[in-house]
Amino acid sequence: MSIRLWRNALLLSAVVLIAPSAWAGAAGTEPAGSLPARRPAADPVSNARLFTLVLGDGARQRVLFSAPPDARGTLVMLPGGSGQIGLQDDGQIRHGDNFVVRTRTLWLRRGYAVLLADAVDGMNLRGLRSSPRYAAVVEALVDFAHAHMAGPVFLLGTSQGAIAAMNGAAHAPTGRVAGVVLTESVSVMGGSRETVFSADPGQVRIPVLIVGNRDDRCNVAPPGAVPDIAAALDHSPDVRVLSVSGGQTRSRQNCGSLTPHGYYGIEVPTVDAIIRWLDGHR
Repeated sequence: MSIRLWRNALLLSAVVLIAPSAWAGAAGTEPAGSLPARRPAADPVSNARLFTLVLGDGARQRVLFSAPPDARGTLVMLPGGSGQIGLQDDGQIRHGDNFVVRTRTLWLRRGYAVLLADAVDGMNLRGLRSSPRYAAVVEALVDFAHAHMAGPVFLLGTSQGAIAAMNGAAHAPTGRVAGVVLTESVSVMGGSRETVFSADPGQVRIPVLIVGNRDDRCNVAPPGAVPDIAAALDHSPDVRVLSVSGGQTRSRQNCGSLTPHGYYGIEVPTVDAIIRWLDGHR
């Protein structure tokens, strides 16, 4: 592999209730002892805790929060595909192949807390991530992260999840998000009928890292579109591109998680390169 540098909550019945406003609001402070903590058996690094945020319209957003000792910051992870990772009551993850899901331990071992978001109400998020309603969901996730951990908060989205990350970054209140990482971003219109260009890139005013794998063969996330994504971020104070190469293929489709599109087989060097950028923007 080659690498080249380039947001009034109540806690009730073990859920966090967000103030009214469809898919909107801020995750408030957690009263002591109010939410049972569960540690997934397969997590050797963190004290992972499962939370359910109840949004203003009654929709539920499950998240898994993990933090190493003395975390240097928090990563709000926005998975790709349908966004449905299947967080279970015991904290286990039913669908764990996605890049931001399967690499969770790598980020924790490198000193970053991880807030992993499931799909709202378990619904398919395709076509919803560039909407104002979903920008409010990302804002609630950011507020939750700040309420539970000191330090900077970053957004990291992969593939379809990069649309959510771009949307959240574009509409984040000043000072709430330290930076955003876009990995294998969907930039060509496909079945979801939205791309990162649908998510107001010109409104992003925080540092951005765009990661592109030269060997990605996903038709809606071509590596050749990375310069166009960077150019669209014309109000960001700092746009960098990280170019990687390599990876293996186990998925049947080129846009699958276990392919170069999902950095399969090159997770460690890819994560390490992103960590260097994160450390420089804390």
